[in-house]
Amino acid sequence: MDRAPEDVQATFCATLVDQWIELGIRHAVVAPGSRSTPMALAMAARSELDVHVVHDERSAAFVALGLGLGGTPALLLCTSGTAAANFFPAIVEANLSDVPMMALTADRPEELRGVGAPQTIDQIDLYGNHVRWFRDPGVPDVADRSHWRELAVDAWMHASVGPVQLNLPFREPLLGTPGELPGPIAVPVVPAARRAGDEVPDLSSERGLILAGGRSGCTAADVARLHGCTGWPVVADPVSRMRLLDGAVSSADALLRNDRFADEHLPDVVVRIGRPAASKVLAQWTHRATLAGATLVQVGGPGVIDPDHDVTAVCSMSDLLSAVPASGSSTTTWSQRWANADRIADATIVDTLASFDEISEPLVARTMAELLPDGAELTVASSMPVRDLEWFGGRRARAHANRGANGIDGVTSTALGIALAGGPSFVLLGDLAFVHDSSALVGLTDRGADLRIVVIDNDGGGIFSFLPQASTLDHDRFEQLFGTPLDVDTVALAAAHGLESRSVETVEELTHQLAVPGPWVACVPSDRRRNVEVHAAIHEAVARRLDAELDRTG
Repeated sequence: MDRAPEDVQATFCATLVDQWIELGIRHAVVAPGSRSTPMALAMAARSELDVHVVHDERSAAFVALGLGLGGTPALLLCTSGTAAANFFPAIVEANLSDVPMMALTADRPEELRGVGAPQTIDQIDLYGNHVRWFRDPGVPDVADRSHWRELAVDAWMHASVGPVQLNLPFREPLLGTPGELPGPIAVPVVPAARRAGDEVPDLSSERGLILAGGRSGCTAADVARLHGCTGWPVVADPVSRMRLLDGAVSSADALLRNDRFADEHLPDVVVRIGRPAASKVLAQWTHRATLAGATLVQVGGPGVIDPDHDVTAVCSMSDLLSAVPASGSSTTTWSQRWANADRIADATIVDTLASFDEISEPLVARTMAELLPDGAELTVASSMPVRDLEWFGGRRARAHANRGANGIDGVTSTALGIALAGGPSFVLLGDLAFVHDSSALVGLTDRGADLRIVVIDNDGGGIFSFLPQASTLDHDRFEQLFGTPLDVDTVALAAAHGLESRSVETVEELTHQLAVPGPWVACVPSDRRRNVEVHAAIHEAVARRLDAELDRTG
């Protein structure tokens, strides 16, 4: 007996969802709309799937990104038209950071495309090379039912390493009843892709350095082994989550602002694992070392990492470890000098932070790093918060940051996705990023998510105050184009969404608030000009202490 077209569509969607659940997908993020009805109903019908409804498509996509950080793609569904275009920023970030994501964009059928039908845009290859895979299977046809599960598996396989787009055209009527699903299929075991690497260069030097960054695909155990064999210090970005390793250096940015230390500690070999840290000082010093003849080995991704065009070789971690001598010492004169300088710098940072009368932006980052519970996650904005955590957070600093495209998009939404996956999720961001992603607050009180949001409220774009524009432009012109004061009451904005919100003006108040389960928003008032002075004072204090130590040790 022939099935009605709307029932075929419903069966098609139910089949895909069934297969994805079999493959381990447990979260779906739905931005509501009409054209996506068949797939939305198929998702909602399965108790194995947690369906999160997020009204703003841009926010929804970043929620899916946060969920995907656990290694399994979330299903991300929207209706047709500009809804799909609003997924773009998160898809760009997911692609540059190798985050699993499956974008399901509902569409009009072929006969309604290009003829002025409402809510219809060209969605074919909408995201271009920002996705790893694209398919438009056409309106579901019962003749193709034997291939439906294969389509689901194909999408899942590609989405396990980055974002994909499955464009799904549906015809009205959109409400149908699923029939019997096609039977199961054997899912192939896909071997891990191995990128061909260059020959490992000579690593026989005591003066080596390991730069551990985010999204590398390498384990802490591998980095610890590399350090143990070579004795090289590990300059660990908080996003690497490797600052507690033996040999880890947490204050490299402060150390390298001291010209004498930077000059005397140029390495012969640098192994960079994953993407570079946020510190421009570290990046420029590394490039200076390569100009002086140092070997720079890039290990791991995501993608091609060679912004200064100075990488000597690209190698896998396994090849690198195979080339390292089996025996070595993690304690050398070189490593001891780095460790001693790091201890001095970090102690100076702590002392200087305590010397200020007010709570400062670096102190907020340090406090959150120190108090972050085991099992909790911290997300930081890719502006001053990620730098404050990197420069001043100390050995306990660990976080996620959307550093693929380094945008301020979706910071709160990403942290919300992490919270929805389970466990407390903290976020540190400025008022500009907070307001930019305020749609993440919609319905937050009903989600059951333990999301704890700390907003540095300096009324604008604080990072621009560190740029030459701040000192060379007329004050009014700078404020117009770069300072961009918002004049938004962030506490009231959070309260308008029914959230607990408060202003926090002391470390004691912040400490107390961080221990309270979320969701809530805490705003820390800050002055942009004073923040520049605080940073300068910390760097100057470290430089003085370091100069004294270098004088003492010769």
